[in-house]
This record gives sequence, structure tokens and C-alpha cells, in this order.
Amino acid sequence: MLFDDTCDVIHDRVPMEKVAKLTEDTYFVRGCTALLDAVGGAIHHIGNIHKYARDEDRPEKTLFIITTDGMENASRRYTYKKVKQMVERQKARYGWEFLFLGANMDAIAVAGNIGIHADRAVTYQCDEEGTALNYEVLGEAIHHVRSSDKMLAPSWKRKIDEDVKRRGGRGN
Repeated sequence: MLFDDTCDVIHDRVPMEKVAKLTEDTYFVRGCTALLDAVGGAIHHIGNIHKYARDEDRPEKTLFIITTDGMENASRRYTYKKVKQMVERQKARYGWEFLFLGANMDAIAVAGNIGIHADRAVTYQCDEEGTALNYEVLGEAIHHVRSSDKMLAPSWKRKIDEDVKRRGGRGN
């Protein structure tokens, strides 16, 4: 299942012909971000996939990327404390790498609340240019993680920080 920013859950068992076409009239943001539920649920789900996978099917590296344009305000299942415990466990026990990209917030502070270090968090410009830059930077980070034995350098987010500074946004 996927979580979206509207506090609704999109289930994967609805026939496509019964799903309304997404337009500005049928899909709109209502300001609900169940960030902790999305992150906690995804960690739990991916952890179980890894747990029950054959050794040869289990990935050597896990890069868990969180991107959000809104602050937590709607979670019901997970708390900051629980998600932080989950993040720290996956990092310490299984070597997972976490990145946090947030708009309309202090991403470093929010990431810190869930156990993600400041050098793995960045605030981005929440517009077409800023979002496109996110995907470019994340593509480079993913390539680095997949093709290198070295840890991701703190400079992975430099282009995003420079973009925010250049365009006068609220970065970190």
C-alpha cells in the first residue's frame, strides 16, 4: 500500500477501471501528512522483505530515501520515538543508509527527531526546479552507493543547499 499526502491510503487491490482519473477536481491536498506512519510502515515492510529473503536475494546495501513537502500532522500508528528506534536499529544492525529531503520545514531538525544525522538531511525548494534538482542529486547519490564501497560523503546535498541559497529559500 502507498500513503499519500491527503491522509488517504491507496490500496493496490482496486481494479484500475474503478479508480477515478486524477484531476484537480478529484485529487487535492488537504494538508495531512502522516509522515511517521509512512516511514515506520515502510521500514517495517522493507525489513520484513529482507528478513524473509534468501541470502542471495537480500541486497548488500539499503538506501532509504524520505522526501516530503509537509510536516508530520496526521500519523496514528507510529510516534517519533518509535520511528527513531526503528531508524537507529536498521542503521546499526543492518547498515541501512537514510537520506531525508524536506520542504517547508527545517529538514535537519525533523530528520534528527527520527534518528537521521544532519549530514544526511537537506531542505529543498518546493517547486518544479527544486524537485527536479532533488531527482538529479538523488540519482547521483544512488549511483555512488551502488558503485562504491565508500560511504556517501556529506557533500551529496551540496547542489540542493546551493540552489536554496541562490534562490533565497529556506534551507539549512
